[in-house]
Amino acid sequence: MATDKTSGRRNRPTITDQEALAFHQLGKPGKLEIVPTKPMATQRDLSLAYSPGVAVPVLAIAEEPNRAFDYTTRGNMVAVITNGTAILGLGNLGALASKPVMEGKSVLFKRFADVDSIDLEVDTEDADRFIEAVRYLGPSFGGINLEDIKAPECFIIEQRLQELMDIPVFHDDQHGTAIIAAAGLINAMDITGRDIKTTKLVVNGAGAAGIACVELLKAMGFNPENVTLCDTKGTIWRGRTEGMNQWKSGHAVTTDARTLAEAVKGADVFFGLSVKGALTREMVMSMAAQPIIFAMANPDPEITPEEVHAVRTDAIVATGRSDYPNQVNNVLGFPFLFRGALDVRATKINMEMKVAAAEALAALAREDVPDDVAAAYGGGRPKYGPEYIIPVPFDPRLMYAVPTAVAQAAMDTGVARRPIVDMAGYKAQLTARLNPVAGVLARIFERARRSPRRVVFAEGEEEQVIRAAQSFVNQGLGTAILVGREDRVRATAQAAGIELKDGIEIANARLSTRNADYASQLYERLQREGYLFRDCQRLVNQDRNVFGAAMVEAGDADGMVTGVTRNYSSALEDVRRVIDVKPGHRLIGVSIVLSRGRTVLVADTAITEMPSAEDLAEIAIEAAHAARRLGTEPRVALLAFSTFGQPKGERSEKVIEAVRILDSRRVDFEYDGEMAADVALNPDLMTAYPFCRLTGPANVLVMPAFHSASISTKMMQELGGATVIGPLLVGLDKPVQIVPLGAKDSDIVNMAALAAYNIGG
Repeated sequence: MATDKTSGRRNRPTITDQEALAFHQLGKPGKLEIVPTKPMATQRDLSLAYSPGVAVPVLAIAEEPNRAFDYTTRGNMVAVITNGTAILGLGNLGALASKPVMEGKSVLFKRFADVDSIDLEVDTEDADRFIEAVRYLGPSFGGINLEDIKAPECFIIEQRLQELMDIPVFHDDQHGTAIIAAAGLINAMDITGRDIKTTKLVVNGAGAAGIACVELLKAMGFNPENVTLCDTKGTIWRGRTEGMNQWKSGHAVTTDARTLAEAVKGADVFFGLSVKGALTREMVMSMAAQPIIFAMANPDPEITPEEVHAVRTDAIVATGRSDYPNQVNNVLGFPFLFRGALDVRATKINMEMKVAAAEALAALAREDVPDDVAAAYGGGRPKYGPEYIIPVPFDPRLMYAVPTAVAQAAMDTGVARRPIVDMAGYKAQLTARLNPVAGVLARIFERARRSPRRVVFAEGEEEQVIRAAQSFVNQGLGTAILVGREDRVRATAQAAGIELKDGIEIANARLSTRNADYASQLYERLQREGYLFRDCQRLVNQDRNVFGAAMVEAGDADGMVTGVTRNYSSALEDVRRVIDVKPGHRLIGVSIVLSRGRTVLVADTAITEMPSAEDLAEIAIEAAHAARRLGTEPRVALLAFSTFGQPKGERSEKVIEAVRILDSRRVDFEYDGEMAADVALNPDLMTAYPFCRLTGPANVLVMPAFHSASISTKMMQELGGATVIGPLLVGLDKPVQIVPLGAKDSDIVNMAALAAYNIGG
């Protein structure tokens, strides 16, 4: 069945056991924490949050229970609950062992749909006791997501809890897979010209997901007599007694077929939710013209797309894997399904809401793909057809396409407690909840996978750099070139338990056959700056940043990352000896700041210490260019301590002049200044200045000086809880990124991916 992995193609990301354990252990163990949504700085804050102020909402809720959605977290809180009897493909390992998976599920809820979630592991395999434990938790949550519970208990538990509770109860292992697969099937039938009422379907696998698929497809219009369900003992036929239960019996059909091979003869569609190898080439050859094959077993499908296409070039194929087109990925469904259900305060997730989700996903795949999604495809825009029948998880349109359809279905079927009157306004609200930086990074990683590059890791003898290089390769981002002495690199890797796999190269500057060429190129650049040829040779042989930059400049590598062992300015000085600023551009540092769901670019955070008015105008232009490379339409604010002339000050004059320079250049993005940071970022404060040219809060901040940019971003990171990425180098002729001194391996990987993406290009 499907898994929650970001979609990819051909370059399958891999991770080591050590990486996985370190990821979950480092920092605060696990993947979740509780963060207050209200200020807790003063005694008054505490009095409002707790006693005596908390008594007021208590009494209000006691008078009217639905007010809990207004005064507590209930309206945006889902519990992810399991007993650990069917953990992924690992089997029954118990409730405690399931906790990392359930935490991960909670993280996906937050990441993709801004749904708060908490994991609960119930330590019993008895269905009745599990039901009793969960049913009394209803007042705490707006919905229940059941996960990793084995069949047939999962059917009993879900059905009974739906009857006992007045909030949605949803078993994702069943219905999540069914919804995504149904969406893909709608489009596959459209492409092949099939009618749902006459299409013949064979489903192999009569567990939770298989039965859920059959039930959903029948609800959508499949003729029950055209749907054949199979298990390990063959077809589910009327009269069969061996290995049967009430859920299988409900889908028994009259048929002479007794085996899967017999059932698929002439079939239009195959759904596999079983095991590797269950579908053979011979079976595929026996299917109808233009067969539709969804081989969804994970990690290895019932049959691979290569095996299918070897015998049937007319087939449409989907799998549960991320390295093939048409991934059936549950993360396309459950976050957005619950988003819509929570927003109308639904009492349940019914069949109509599931159908609406499937149809919304199918419709989205038929729409033109926007630039920010197309960017992940390396310039090749995916187009509706046999290899694109299901949207990809990082498509930002999912956030409004699916929840609005689900919410409407809930209202139409009478299970919504708070109908939405303004659906257009609701769609806009959903769009505003997106996390653009996470989406941008996902798209950048996806772009790198689709067009892998050779990236130099200049400080290749450092342990965290070697780990980063390994992760870069394991994630399918490209080839990593470690600069260092091979014996030192291998010794460090061995001591750290890192296996240097294919895709990692080691380049020793002193022993390279290319260093004479690099030295000659460098001498040509520096000979009139007091450098002799032997000075350039020494730099190439001994300075890893110079050697790595020379590789990039000569085209022997596509990008470079450095900075772990040297401060930013020193590393940049090394790189600038070799690589020029891109013609027509300006070299600047841009930091991406993510705070409370907002993304802001700050410039210049690395290069120009005390910019002039002309400098500020050029920084604004370059920062706007970077914003567009990241998929954001820039709204640029040139900041000062004053706002539009008040209070007056000499230091604001250059900011005012910078705006005049931008006016004269007729740039093609929104900008204004001088203005204080709070006015630039707060739309309510901005209303006091109706003449302001910005149509909304600024998303690019041009700081009046390097020191104010650097200080403010670092303070936001340490005191404000913001996530800061960068500074990113923008404006160089070749892609190089510099990480902070002592950066973690994950930071190095991010910057290496940005170098591969050429964010400053």
